[in-house]
Amino acid sequence: MTGLVVCAAVLAAASLFGVLHRRSDGRLTVRRDDERRLGPAELGAELGERATLVQFSSAFCQPCRATRRILAEVAGMVDGVAHVELDAEERLDLVRELGILKTPTVLVLDATGGIVRRAAGQPRTVDVIAALGEAV
Repeated sequence: MTGLVVCAAVLAAASLFGVLHRRSDGRLTVRRDDERRLGPAELGAELGERATLVQFSSAFCQPCRATRRILAEVAGMVDGVAHVELDAEERLDLVRELGILKTPTVLVLDATGGIVRRAAGQPRTVDVIAALGEAV
């Protein structure tokens, strides 16, 4: 009987963790870091005129491919927005500095390179567009 109770408790805890993780995965959270700015030197590309979508990816990351398509589509729809994709393995210094723990991670930068929003996981198109509204 005790084993059954322990098993039920473990299943309940695992289910709760799964639901909470699923709800937060890919969400663009507010991250206003007025002191840290990313520029062409860190990104290896020019910033967008109005905003920049920065994606940290890795070679074997399946959600990174879908995220690449989403961000490229949004950057194509909104004038003055650039999409920059960085290989997390090649840019470990920047990954560590920014506290990136998983790929894909998306940063939404304003025109000056300030980090406005951040998402760990694959974001939804509507969330990226809404985040750009805050950045521009």
